[in-house]
Amino acid sequence: MLNSIPRHDELVQSAAAAGQAHIFKFYDSLSDADKRHLDLQAAAIDWDLIARLISDVVLKPEPFTLPNNIEPAPYFSYLPADAAMRDHYTLAKQRGVTLLREGKIAAFVVAGGQGTRLGWPGPKGTFPATPIKKKPLFQCFVEYIRAMEARHHTTIPFYIMTSTVNHGATVDFFKKHQYFSMPESQIMFFSQDMLPAVGFDGKVLLESPCSMALSPNGHGGSLLALHKSGALSDMRRRGVTQISYFQVDNPIVRCIDPLFIGLHDLHEADMSSKMLPKAFGKEKLGNFCLVDGKIVVIEYSDLPGELAEARLPDGQLKFRAGSIALHAIRRSFVEQLNAHGFALPYHRAEKKVPHIDLNSGEIINPAKPNAVKMETFVFDALPLAQQSIIYETDRLDEFAPIKNSEGVDSPASAADIITRRNANWLDSAHIKTPRKPDGSPDAVIELSASFAIYPEDVADKYTRVPEIQPGTQVYLE
Repeated sequence: MLNSIPRHDELVQSAAAAGQAHIFKFYDSLSDADKRHLDLQAAAIDWDLIARLISDVVLKPEPFTLPNNIEPAPYFSYLPADAAMRDHYTLAKQRGVTLLREGKIAAFVVAGGQGTRLGWPGPKGTFPATPIKKKPLFQCFVEYIRAMEARHHTTIPFYIMTSTVNHGATVDFFKKHQYFSMPESQIMFFSQDMLPAVGFDGKVLLESPCSMALSPNGHGGSLLALHKSGALSDMRRRGVTQISYFQVDNPIVRCIDPLFIGLHDLHEADMSSKMLPKAFGKEKLGNFCLVDGKIVVIEYSDLPGELAEARLPDGQLKFRAGSIALHAIRRSFVEQLNAHGFALPYHRAEKKVPHIDLNSGEIINPAKPNAVKMETFVFDALPLAQQSIIYETDRLDEFAPIKNSEGVDSPASAADIITRRNANWLDSAHIKTPRKPDGSPDAVIELSASFAIYPEDVADKYTRVPEIQPGTQVYLE
């Protein structure tokens, strides 16, 4: 939030110029604290931008138009197909390790969300995510980064983007846990911008007499926040040239992957992506496509069924590359995106937004969508890149998202993935793990990043692994 703000009459004038003077309707009846709260909100809003978005996104929405000549995007396979590609991967990993040792790679997590859908009263990054120790997501990331630092004798700056909703709680959480043994000087916290929800009539909604109905400006806003917060300047000062971007809900994400970043750098890419082969045609992952020679992501809901289900002669999905929001981004590219005003487009999302009636002041809880939230998507930067590559990753190796309280992408499904991955790693080191009749592990197994971040790490610690009995819990660090 802003510490120094314009005078109230100037804020009223700015909001009125955008047709939104009504946000101050209840101002005279507010306490001094509530008046300041509303003034701070109004001062943080770019009212010229809001006026433009209301005109272009709210009142005159353009329906999604499927591009012509869509082709599947090419990608580098998880397993190299031949000796030449194995040599290329070896070279790429060496490049990534060199960048890492030279301090040129930063980790960047987008963590502006709350744990509301999980029934968790706090920032999502504080959610207990591992099956035995219940380590919060933030701890998973820090431990992985620290393990990479120890392995490569380097320092990795960690940038954490919050939102105004959870910024204070996130910073307090790290302080409470003494930054999980990471030096405080390595971590930078900053918030993304918030935008007001707008009714279909073009009027900004109030959630209370002293507060607009605000929400984050989408994960694409992370690239704007890097600029506005000074994070890019901090990166330049540290000598960082590459940003490893990931989102907060995945406890086994490879926060830094030297092979992926090395491929990205070798191919002089501005922004690159990891993908998973989709499990089925309409899986809820964005689709990497090639349009006019540029990589784009088409949302699963926007790709027609005949394309989503199309098959190659060998039976594989034609459009099989699914986006999991993992990117390598050149710092200079983010600077370019912000050089002449933020370059990413805003999208329309129709939502049910509770708000107060301007006449009665009573809360209205709509039964159907009543407002537009305006969001930016980080993948919209891909077609703006001069060069971009896609690298396939293994679903079991680094994709255990926690989005829902139960079912798919839940804490239970993530715990299952973590145990299955760890059991496979132990098996690969010839350490026997008990199995159920269906082949799944008959034990709960959690490995700290200090114990292993790759399968081959387990073999070096063979003697530290106890005999695993059926039905037990085993934690190794």
